[in-house]
Amino acid sequence: MHFKIILLSLLLASCGNISIPDVVPVPTPYKMDIRQGNFVTAEMREKIKLGMSKSQVKYVLGTPMVSDVFHANRWDYVYRLEQRAKLVEQQRLTLYFENDTLTKIDDSQLTVKPEPVAVEAK
Repeated sequence: MHFKIILLSLLLASCGNISIPDVVPVPTPYKMDIRQGNFVTAEMREKIKLGMSKSQVKYVLGTPMVSDVFHANRWDYVYRLEQRAKLVEQQRLTLYFENDTLTKIDDSQLTVKPEPVAVEAK
C-alpha cells in the first residue's frame, strides 16, 4: 500500500512544472519551427515594378497566399516564422492591380521607392 502511494505521488510530482536548472536538467517537449506563407526575398522584391502584368508578377513571386473573392485586384503575400511557439519573423507584401496592371505596392520591408516599368509599344 505504501509503495502505491509513493509511486502515485512521484507520478503526480513529475507532471508539475518543477525546474532546478543547476541541479537537474528538465527535458522540455520539442516544438517544431513553423513556416507559413510565401517567403519573398529582397531579390524578388527588387524585380517587382509598377506597370507589370499579373502574369509577370506571378512569375516573379508565385501565386499569392491570400486570394480574396471580394478584392480580386489585391494580392497579399504573407509569411510567418515561429520557432519554439514564438513569432520570429513576419512579412507582408500587398500588391494592387487595375486592369491587369500593377499600380501600387504596399511593403513594410521596402527601402527604395518603386519606379514604373517601361511599357513597350506593340
